[in-house]
Amino acid sequence: MPPGARMHQDPSDSARAGAGASAPPTEGPLRLAVAAVRSLATYVAVSLYVLVTAPLGMALAVAFGWKDILYIFGHGGVRMALALSGIRYRVAGREHLPPPGRAAVYCANHQSNVDPPILYEALHPRLHILYKAELNRVPLLGRAFGHGGFVAVDRSNRERAMQSIETGAASLRAGNSFLIFPEGTRSRTEALLPFKKGGIVMAMRAGVPIVPVAIQGGRAAMHKGSPIVRPVTVSIRIGEPVETAGIPIEERDAVIAELRGRIEELLAKGEVGNVERGT
Repeated sequence: MPPGARMHQDPSDSARAGAGASAPPTEGPLRLAVAAVRSLATYVAVSLYVLVTAPLGMALAVAFGWKDILYIFGHGGVRMALALSGIRYRVAGREHLPPPGRAAVYCANHQSNVDPPILYEALHPRLHILYKAELNRVPLLGRAFGHGGFVAVDRSNRERAMQSIETGAASLRAGNSFLIFPEGTRSRTEALLPFKKGGIVMAMRAGVPIVPVAIQGGRAAMHKGSPIVRPVTVSIRIGEPVETAGIPIEERDAVIAELRGRIEELLAKGEVGNVERGT
C-alpha cells in the first residue's frame, strides 16, 4: 500500500483491544475468500488512483508550486486503501505530539507493510518520509515522493546516503517533519532489530525532537509470503519526545539507546484498548 491516507481512527465497532495482535489459529475458506476479494479491490483501486492523481498532482506542484496537493492526494489514497481493506487503528499518547508548526522526527518500529501508510495518516498532516531508494523503481511513486519532499536513502553508497541525511536535516530546519523506521526493514518477531543511525543523525543535525512511536497489530494484516490483506485493528502508542537540541553528534549512540528503550516500553504496554484510545 502506498503511504498516505486516513483510516477510521475511532472505530465504532466493539472490536476488543488487541484484535489485530495475531492471526486467528484457523481461518475459514469464506473469510479468506472475502479478504482476498477485498485485497484485489484495494490493489486495483489504489493502482488506478495513483495513475490518475500522481501525474496530476506533480503537474500542479510544478506549475503552481502547490506541494500541498500531493499530500491531499496522498492522504486520500491511504484512506481509500484502509477503508477497502478493512484496516482500522487506535492511537494513545497524542499529548506527546509536538505543537503545530514545530518540526520533529517520528521514530517507529516496523512490523508490517501496512505500518507506513497508517503512520503517515495518523501522526501528521504533512509528514515527509525517509525511505529506501529502491522504492524509486516503482513507476510514478519515486517521482511523486521527490516532488513531495520525501528523501531517499541509498544505503549501498555511503557518500550518497550522507548527502541524503544532510538534505533531510535541511528540510527539518525548514520546518518539515519526517517519519523514519530505524530498523531499516520489517522485524519478523516482537523484538526490535538493531537501529540504523542515519535518521537519528539527521534529527540531531537539525536539533529537532525525536518522537518514539510503537505500532502493533499490522503483522496480522499481511502474513509472510501472502499478498492478502486481512482486516485488523492496529495499535499506535506515542511516547514523550527525546530532545536533541544542543546534543553533539558524538552522543548519537546514547540518543539511540534512549529512543530504543522508550519504544520498547511502549511496546510492552500492549495494544491500545477502546477506553484509552486517543482523540
